[in-house]
Amino acid sequence: MHESVPMTREGYNKIKAEISRMENEEMPSITEKLAAAREEGDLKENAEYHAQRENQGKLQAKIGLLKSKIARATIVDQATLPKDEVVFGCTVTVEDLAYGDEEEFTLVGAGEEDYNNGKILVTSPFGQGLIGKKVGEEAEVEVPAGTNKFKILKIEFRDA
Repeated sequence: MHESVPMTREGYNKIKAEISRMENEEMPSITEKLAAAREEGDLKENAEYHAQRENQGKLQAKIGLLKSKIARATIVDQATLPKDEVVFGCTVTVEDLAYGDEEEFTLVGAGEEDYNNGKILVTSPFGQGLIGKKVGEEAEVEVPAGTNKFKILKIEFRDA
């Protein structure tokens, strides 16, 4: 069973644009390089040809993955979501109970993640551990090293 991939309209459009760029810019470029490498002769010993075939395969796999996300996409209307609990699209401030650090995360859909800026996938284990919690509640998130505990300090909804 394939699970749906929640995303905003903007995230959906971003992935569609990325697929289009890969198919219409990157793939033709690789195809041209393959043709040029083919003209060099014996394909068994042609490193450039084999490198471009590998690049072509990797690009096709990326395109397939993104198309799969689009096919399973569920566009989320944030106006219909509860405002008093951690849900898709909210920015949540948590306290790491082990270290006392405060951290802020925004739960986003596919195509919008940016881990350096605190935008994490709602479908990630961390995102799933926070979903449904309210201010003052504790969330437990399973990680390879054990369980991390966080206290929900604040839930906000910010316009993008």
